Amino acid sequence: MTSSAPPPDPDRHPGAPPGDEPRLSAGERTELDALRHRVSALEGTGPAGAARHHWLRSTGSVLLILLASLLSVLSVVAVWADSIVRDTDRYVATVGPLARNPDVQKAVTNRVTSAVLAQIDVEKLVKDLERAASEKGVPTGAAELLGGLTGPITSGLKSLVGDTVERVVAGKAFDTVWVDANRRAHSALDKALTGESGGAVSVENGQVAIDVAPLVKQVKDRLVSAGLQPAALIPAVHTDFVVFASKDIGRVRTYLRVLEIIGSWLPVVAVLIAALGVYLAVNRRRALIGAALGVFVAMVVLGVALTVMRAIYLDRLPVGASEGAAAAVFDALVRFLRAGVRAVGALALVTAAGAFLVGPSPVAVRVRTVCGRGIGAVRDVAVSAGLPLGAVGRFVHRFKRWIGAVILAVAAIVLFTWSYPTTAVVVWTVVIVLAAFAIREFLDAGPGSPPGSAPSAAPSA
Repeated sequence: MTSSAPPPDPDRHPGAPPGDEPRLSAGERTELDALRHRVSALEGTGPAGAARHHWLRSTGSVLLILLASLLSVLSVVAVWADSIVRDTDRYVATVGPLARNPDVQKAVTNRVTSAVLAQIDVEKLVKDLERAASEKGVPTGAAELLGGLTGPITSGLKSLVGDTVERVVAGKAFDTVWVDANRRAHSALDKALTGESGGAVSVENGQVAIDVAPLVKQVKDRLVSAGLQPAALIPAVHTDFVVFASKDIGRVRTYLRVLEIIGSWLPVVAVLIAALGVYLAVNRRRALIGAALGVFVAMVVLGVALTVMRAIYLDRLPVGASEGAAAAVFDALVRFLRAGVRAVGALALVTAAGAFLVGPSPVAVRVRTVCGRGIGAVRDVAVSAGLPLGAVGRFVHRFKRWIGAVILAVAAIVLFTWSYPTTAVVVWTVVIVLAAFAIREFLDAGPGSPPGSAPSAAPSA
C-alpha cells in the first residue's frame, strides 16, 4: 500500500512542529547539497567500480595460480634432472641397487658372456687339440674324432664361461665394481645427457651404454684360474651394456639439459608466483587453498604421466632387449622423481588442510574449539598440580600470532633448505608444527588472568 503523504523534510528538526522547524543557513544548505551529491555518486558508481576491480584481481589471481601449478610440475622434474646430472652421490644412490636386481644381473651376464666367447677361437682350439693328439701318437681314428667335437666343445665353453660370469655378477664383489664404475662414470653421464660422448658412458643410436670391460677382465682371470689357458689370450675388450635405449633419446637429452640448467631457481619462481596469486586474490585464504589443491592435482597428473611413459618406453624397446632389465633401470632412474612427486603432493594437501582449518567454516571452528578446550583442560590440570605459567603465559598470549608465524616460517625454511625432502620429511615436519602450536596454546593463559584460566577465544593460527 502506498501513501500520498510527502516525504519528510530533511531540513526540519525531528519532533519540531510543522510550522516551527529551524531553517538551514545558505552555507549549511550548500554543504548538505554537496554531501547529497557525493552520496548519490558513490551509490551509483561505487559498486560497479569495486566489482570491476574485484573481477580483475580474481582473474589475475586465478591465472597466476594456474601458472604456479604448471611450474610446480616442471620444478619437480628440474630438481630431479639436476640431481641426476650434478649430484654424484644421488646418481650412485639411484643406480646402485640395480646391482642386486635379477633382471639386470641376467642381462649383464648374457652381454659379458657373449663378449668373452667372441674372443675365443673354438676352431683353433680344436685344431690345437688334434695337433697335440697327433704329436702324442694318438690313433688316427681318435684324432679324427676330435675334429667332430667342435659343437660339444663350444657348448662346454659357453657353459663354463656363462657359469663363471654368473658367479662374478652374483658375488658381493660385483656390488663394489658396479658402484665404483658408476661413480667414475658419472662425469661421463653428464656428457651423455648434454650431448657429448666419450668416457665410460656414451650416447649412440638412441642408446645410453656403459662400458663393462672391468667385468670381462675379472671373468678372464677366473677362467685362467679354472684351467682354461686360451682365455689368457683374450685382449682388453671394451663392450657396452645398454642402460637406456629410446629413439627419442636426443629429444629427452635436450629437455633434461634445459631442466638441469633451470633446476636451481625454477622452484623459487613457482613459489613466488603462487604467493603473488594468493596476494592478489580478494579472499586470500580461499586462494591459498586453491593454489595448494592446484599443485596437488599437478602432482597427480605427473605421477600418472610417469606411469604412461614407462609403458610407452617398454613398448618401444629394441629387438632383443631385456624388458625386465629395462623396467628395472627405468624404475631406478625415476625413483627419486616419484619420491619428489609424493612429497610435494603431501605438502600441498597439508597446506590446503591448514588453510581450511583456520577459516570460519563450522567444521573448522568446531575443530579449533575442541582442540582448544582439550589443551585448556590439560593446562588447568597442570596448573592445579603446581605448574607456574605467570609471565610466560602472558608473553605467549601477547605475541601469540607472531609465535605462530615464526613456527610456520621455520617449517618452511626447513622444507626449502632440505636437499631432497621426502614424504616422511613432510609428515614429520607437520607433526612437529602441530606439536609446537599445541605447546603455544598450552602456554597461553590469557591476558592478566590467573595461571590456570583458559583463553576465551578459540585457538588461532
